[in-house]
Amino acid sequence: MQFRQQALAKLQSPEELDLPVRFARPQGWLVLSVTVIAMAAASVWAVTGSVASTVSAPAVLTHGQGSYILQSPVAGQVTAVLAEEGEQVPAGSPVLKVRTEQGESVVRSLDAGRISALAATVGQIIRPGANVAAVEKVARAKAPLYATVYVPAESAAGIPAHASVDLTVQSVPSQEYGVLHGEVKSVDRSAQSAQQIAAFLGDSQLGEQFTKEGRPVAVTVELKKSPTTDSGYEWSSADGPPFALTSMTLATGSIRLADRRPVDWLLP
Repeated sequence: MQFRQQALAKLQSPEELDLPVRFARPQGWLVLSVTVIAMAAASVWAVTGSVASTVSAPAVLTHGQGSYILQSPVAGQVTAVLAEEGEQVPAGSPVLKVRTEQGESVVRSLDAGRISALAATVGQIIRPGANVAAVEKVARAKAPLYATVYVPAESAAGIPAHASVDLTVQSVPSQEYGVLHGEVKSVDRSAQSAQQIAAFLGDSQLGEQFTKEGRPVAVTVELKKSPTTDSGYEWSSADGPPFALTSMTLATGSIRLADRRPVDWLLP
């Protein structure tokens, strides 16, 4: 009752009837203006802007044509190893000599390439079909390198043509020399099995390693060249590493995916 009487008394008093009504303080108007501007900017960006995302996956530096496993067509004892790892050999070049029941036989390369690994030693007994060497298909010693990135199949559809790629090379300290630059040359739309990867790389262990979490898609990346670096390729640092890159070097590729609208539901 007391509060009601006070309120009625205040209404009957004409003392403050001529004072202007204050709806908001200047600080309040400032906050409101900033909020409205921020909301307008966010709305414009939501409609016209885009979000860039990347996918990271294991990669291997190769000469782009793959490798093959050289197998012995005969059974017997290896008497001589005629090639060396890293050697460039033409098609039909002798790789091993094998003593068989019919006499001495020579195991030769099938295609021109570089001997990336030798699995046979002098004195070893081998059977027909035994793996004796891995040969990388490369026509000339100074052929350019490519990177093959094994991307999860669910991410392959979002990779646009000529997408930029950053490669962290395992043998190059990235904190000192940065990352290797490249761009997508092609995307194989079919997922690859461990056997397919092993056949291309000439390494069954890599085939198993790259398919642990499912069958990936192979993305071929063309490395950007640079005449000013020792490696001959472009890096995020000015000079890159002070040495040349070799094939079958492991790396991690970060591929930029196609830009996406932040709020697709606003668009028709």
